[in-house]
Amino acid sequence: MNRRKNFNQASKLNKLLLSGDFFLVIFSILLVLLATLYPFNFYFPESFSLPEIVASFDNSSFFKDQVNNILLFAPLGFGFASLLQRKRVKAISQFLTVILVSAGLSFTVEALQVFLPSRAPTPADIFNNSIGGFVGLICFYLCNSQSFIYTLIRIENSRASNSIKKLTLFFLGYILITFLMSIAWQSTTTLSNWSLNYPLLIGNEQTGDRPWQGYVSEVDIADRAISKNEVSQVLNHKNYLKPIGNSLLASYQLTGKGSYQDRTGQLPELLSLGQSPDIENEKGIALSSNHWLKTREPVTFLNERIRETSQFTIITTVATADTTQIGPARIISLSGDSLHRNFTLGQQGSNLDLRIRTPMTGANGADTKLSIPGIFADTRPHHIVITYSGATIQVYVDKPQNSYSLNLLELVPKEQRIFYYGLTFIPLGLCLAFLTTLAKRKLTFNRLLLPSGILLPSLILEGILVNDTGKSLSLKNLLLGILFTAGTTLILRWRASMVLRKAAKSGS
Repeated sequence: MNRRKNFNQASKLNKLLLSGDFFLVIFSILLVLLATLYPFNFYFPESFSLPEIVASFDNSSFFKDQVNNILLFAPLGFGFASLLQRKRVKAISQFLTVILVSAGLSFTVEALQVFLPSRAPTPADIFNNSIGGFVGLICFYLCNSQSFIYTLIRIENSRASNSIKKLTLFFLGYILITFLMSIAWQSTTTLSNWSLNYPLLIGNEQTGDRPWQGYVSEVDIADRAISKNEVSQVLNHKNYLKPIGNSLLASYQLTGKGSYQDRTGQLPELLSLGQSPDIENEKGIALSSNHWLKTREPVTFLNERIRETSQFTIITTVATADTTQIGPARIISLSGDSLHRNFTLGQQGSNLDLRIRTPMTGANGADTKLSIPGIFADTRPHHIVITYSGATIQVYVDKPQNSYSLNLLELVPKEQRIFYYGLTFIPLGLCLAFLTTLAKRKLTFNRLLLPSGILLPSLILEGILVNDTGKSLSLKNLLLGILFTAGTTLILRWRASMVLRKAAKSGS
């Protein structure tokens, strides 16, 4: 008897090992390891500290990386869902297992990348990989009719389907999820991911490969966005630093030679690097490929204060010596190298270019183009004030009337906007599809639920972003959110009707 029982267990194990879903899981794991760790040139230093490991995660994904990370983990989610379904694991447990396995594998890979000189570990990849596993799970349920029917029957026959109170509570939960996603959108334009370890540089990067030729006479930085009235005082030179008050973090007057002290006493001195010019110029300190400035140590205090407020004001007077410089050539920069920065004011031809690090724009601040034309079309000194608050950048040149306004959310490239809206509204469409299935027996409630569930999320998100980030109301964004929510809901409902009709025919 025991021998037969052991034989049956061994037979089940062999079937599992030989199953297609098992091979898909193994193949997916090997593919992830190969794609994320190759060429496996691990380097383990003799000693390293926890702060160093944490600092090595100070990277952000580019848009293309985010898409690839989701697609890379989708087969893993599909295979695991199939494996768990065959083992008759409950749907909720399947969901949690797939998310935990995806997140666990991703965290392991990112931790190993710390010891790969050719790789850059990124916290955002763990989130994107987990989303990829979830996408694979959903794809399995849509492709597997038996699993889809089983899930539908469980939803339709649940006790909540006969209770208006519970259905209303679920709908309120759906709206709450929308608000939580709106908060996540708001966080994409904060300065919460600013590194504390970057120095202040004038005229170049630390690597010395992005020189700027010109003159800078002053640099003042505050941890809030000053008002337009305060900008007027600044540009009219009427004791211009007085209205900034305690918000002023740094104030450098760049005249003479040698080092330059911060007049607030809060930041380290700026040191001359390279060969300092012998002749002083009334336009300010001369900067070139042979001479630029860098603080003695990182400006941690400044970076931390701005990270906390998610606002800043930068005041400077600059004059280019060459109207054709590109790179962009770095004028003022809070950066670690040419690919990692908190902020950069640069010159790209005659244009003033800005790079600001946010969760949306990435570690290089280059994912969204921020450019103002014609500022460096001449070699005269220009008094420039730059403020940032919410998602809005205001740039004033020489006088308050010469102002330019840019909003990060309005400048997101079209393909990225479609991707981000898909990540936001497709899950909401899934929730609405299951909610309308749950309310199938309550016809009046269901008729109100479907249109309100499609319209409200898009209206809520757009309303919150307009109010909190200063962006303009966008009909295109409203329609895009509605399209993703409605499309996902209707496709799932169509799939459900087709599967149930097929099952009914098979039964008859």
